[in-house]
Amino acid sequence: MKATLILKDGTRLIGESFGADIASAGEVVFNTGMMGYPESFSDPSYTGQIMVLTYPLIGNYGVGADWKDPDGKDKDGVEKRFESGKVHIKGLIVSEYSENYSHWDAKKSLGTWLKENNIPAIAGIDTRALTQKIRETGTILGKIIPEKVADIPFYNPDLDNLVDQVSIKKPRTYEKGKKRIICVDCGMKNNILRNFLDRDVTVIRVPWNYDFIAAGEKFDGIFMSNGPGDPSMLTELHAIIRKAMALKKPIFGICLGCQIMALAAGAKTYKLKFGHRSQNQPCIDTETERCYITSQNHGFAVDEKSLKTGWKVWLRNANDQTVEGIKHKTLPFFSCQFHPEATPGPTDTTKFFDEFVKML
Repeated sequence: MKATLILKDGTRLIGESFGADIASAGEVVFNTGMMGYPESFSDPSYTGQIMVLTYPLIGNYGVGADWKDPDGKDKDGVEKRFESGKVHIKGLIVSEYSENYSHWDAKKSLGTWLKENNIPAIAGIDTRALTQKIRETGTILGKIIPEKVADIPFYNPDLDNLVDQVSIKKPRTYEKGKKRIICVDCGMKNNILRNFLDRDVTVIRVPWNYDFIAAGEKFDGIFMSNGPGDPSMLTELHAIIRKAMALKKPIFGICLGCQIMALAAGAKTYKLKFGHRSQNQPCIDTETERCYITSQNHGFAVDEKSLKTGWKVWLRNANDQTVEGIKHKTLPFFSCQFHPEATPGPTDTTKFFDEFVKML
């Protein structure tokens, strides 16, 4: 069956459908990673987005047992192979799809998995040309329409509070060691949770707008997770973190958490032209001049010029010089825009978790 990708500017690209036979609309973004599609597709930060993969061989290692499989979760109830219990992308665009897969852990083809989760997908698209278009014009809205399926309107995810859609609805505690942290779930990836549990830290996972201070929660530090959408609309969370900063306890933020830290401290954020989505982004530590290769997935960034007194740029993207991390000069507050927990991607910066745990 044929399917068409229609962009807001009128561009129409026709390919072969290999996902669900449904229409879907969202923001079209590209990812230049070479592997890790099951982890990326289940990352809540991709909510509302149609993903274009620039790597040409997709599907060749299939998909492992997911959250519906008896072997799909670990002893803590966390999905073993995925970053959440759901596929979050709105659709998938690839150059070449392989229905035949080979991997010791594979249970099904990528196409089968997408169909099971009602995600449309198109193969046979010139993803290089499409990516060049997005880089030149900026991120664009689009929709996938399989043949014989009714058209639907375009959808702009930036207008919705996507974090409210992906955050947990009530607090949950994962009991481990004596040290206790609040994890503000804005769409937290599972490997962040795994990293804390592996370090014998008790995690109190709370909804994005849960006032853990007013609720009287006992904790040694605060973590703010990744998540989708525009961080500036999460004003309830800004106010909560502002109160938390007054306690002067350690605070660590990743991705959206970095942006929330900046906003709570009085800085501003802005939308990048086409975002950073890949597992090979070089970032410079401004304190040591060391370069890390990082996994990234974000469409917004911190406005460096808006940082208030007492704060500094800690990490910087080597490609476009944008802010990749901020740190307070005297208080135990630090954050990175990229993903030190990886999955997918390199693990150069997992030590950030160790540094945070030492502060507790």
